Amino acid sequence: MELLNLAAWLPCTEVEGPGRRAAIWLQGCDKRCVGCCNPEFLKLVERNIVSAESVAQDILDAKQIYDIEGVTFLGGEPLLQAKGLSRVAEFVSDAGLSVMVFTGYTMSEIQEMNLLGVDHLLQYTDLLIDGPYEAMNPDGSRNWVGSTNQNFIYLSNRYDSTIEKQNNATREVEWRISADGQITANGWPCTVR
Repeated sequence: MELLNLAAWLPCTEVEGPGRRAAIWLQGCDKRCVGCCNPEFLKLVERNIVSAESVAQDILDAKQIYDIEGVTFLGGEPLLQAKGLSRVAEFVSDAGLSVMVFTGYTMSEIQEMNLLGVDHLLQYTDLLIDGPYEAMNPDGSRNWVGSTNQNFIYLSNRYDSTIEKQNNATREVEWRISADGQITANGWPCTVR
């Protein structure tokens, strides 16, 4: 059984990739980009350890409840947990959902590092956003990315470059208030807990 260390998850969001989708934030990152929008997810510590199978089932449940079209993996750094994520990606992809992955690594770094599970994860990834966040190079013209150095890498025919500027590349944030009064936000420019 593969395990994942989750920082947060949403069963349905409309600001973390194309369409309505689930979003999974992984705990832990070794990149330490200045201005990271999720600094609380950087520490390489145990946060919420769950099985890849239970995450996949939660996503399939979200598909039934919210009619999501896919899932987005964010961080932290998802590729540090690629082995477990590859199991989730395979399971949900086989169920017809799209898979989008944000990584602070560039594609050339990914190829050089040969991290465990990355090749399998990329087999089931439709869209990869690569590159570290560079606060000095903000990108206000494309959806979902924070800086101009980040690349949209289309690994399947599911999406194409028209999604990058769809809806005039608006910067949207979703706000939620829980029953106990806790306010959370996700989307551009951050995830706040």
